[in-house]
Amino acid sequence: MKFRTEVSIGPSERKIEPRHKIFTIGSCFATEMAAVFHKGQFQTFHNPFGTLFSPHAVHTALSRLHSCQYYDEQDLIQYGDQIISLDHHSSFSSLYTHQTLEKINYQIEEGNLFLQSADWVIITLGSSFVYDFLPKNRRVANCHKIPQKFFAKNMLTSEEISSYVSKMYALVKDICPVDTTVLFSVSPVRHVKDGFTENLWSKSRLIDGILNALNGMQYAAYLPIYELLMDDLRDYRFYKSDLLHPNEQAVDYIFSKFEESYFSFDARSFLEENLSISRALSHRPFQPQSQEYERFIVKIKERVNRQRLKVEHPIFLEL
Repeated sequence: MKFRTEVSIGPSERKIEPRHKIFTIGSCFATEMAAVFHKGQFQTFHNPFGTLFSPHAVHTALSRLHSCQYYDEQDLIQYGDQIISLDHHSSFSSLYTHQTLEKINYQIEEGNLFLQSADWVIITLGSSFVYDFLPKNRRVANCHKIPQKFFAKNMLTSEEISSYVSKMYALVKDICPVDTTVLFSVSPVRHVKDGFTENLWSKSRLIDGILNALNGMQYAAYLPIYELLMDDLRDYRFYKSDLLHPNEQAVDYIFSKFEESYFSFDARSFLEENLSISRALSHRPFQPQSQEYERFIVKIKERVNRQRLKVEHPIFLEL
């Protein structure tokens, strides 16, 4: 007897290898994916604009990264005591213009350089809703808790989303190597503040827009991340306490499905051993000066050295 429906990801012809460079951008679930890659000691670069949800916001970020177009004072606004960019997450805000610009433009430069040699680009969209900042008459990525009266809220059509997806793909293919693979997905995190019905409407438009745009694209695919949580893990025990974000168990399950389809044997072995080493290093010793702990460190270093022979990029820099 079967008590759940299992969602599978079809096998990918191209596989992720230990040496590959992986760029992720988009919603908070993109952060979850990037965190696993980072713990697994892959070369990763994540969300140089911070968390982004709408296709418009991700397209704006990729456009700036593609051309390495820096921000200047005219691109920022002041709200309260903070100097902010409406294209960025609030983590880029600061008390001073030069500090905000330094953080923003450093990420643009680093992101541009990384994309030029990226092997994989993973784009995770979160919402079809977009916000226009009325005082500046421009569409934004983040409202920064500015009062709602200063914004007009709209929902993108499936056709508009398809257009943004096509433009994102074109930007990536222009700056990245020829065989770079672009993976699109929809975040499984529900935006219930928009309303339950509105959230489903929003997510369905994202899926429809992505799938329509993918027709005819080479080295591009859709990852059913949303479906893995909604249709496979249909139980609140797979959520955090807010009942909206997937918990660690759910993230591990979703990533394992992705791994089965997209990782080569060498990459899976490399990832699993590095995750095991990371877990071992996370334990605090009761007696750091003991001989037992010294032997433990020696064994860990031996394992790390074997892993270092598999790739050219530096790993486990803390050792």
